Amino acid sequence: MNRNILNFVITIVIALVLSLFMDWYSVMVASLITGFLLPLKRLAVFFVPFLAIFILWVVYSYILGSGNDFILAKKIGVLLYLKGNTTLLLVITGLVGGIGGGVAGVLGKQISMLFSKD
Repeated sequence: MNRNILNFVITIVIALVLSLFMDWYSVMVASLITGFLLPLKRLAVFFVPFLAIFILWVVYSYILGSGNDFILAKKIGVLLYLKGNTTLLLVITGLVGGIGGGVAGVLGKQISMLFSKD
């Protein structure tokens, strides 16, 4: 299996498992772990964990919001000057989580480079 796809899938799985026991920052711990154990090259170091956490948070936010017809999401959208646009709120939520996951993936790669003998 391609290393990028493997890192993507394992990041999502670890993030889901850790989210049962930890708070919102569990996605960063998951990205750090996969960045350390399965280091990627070049831009994939940031973008694979970014995309994994982005998709995870958007889907999870959609599932949570659709349970109550996005009532709370619409109110938060008004507070954030989004005119109640829940789609834009979901994208912003995914971007925040994705950036955290991407940065943690880069940190995991940097830590793995500290321990490598090359």
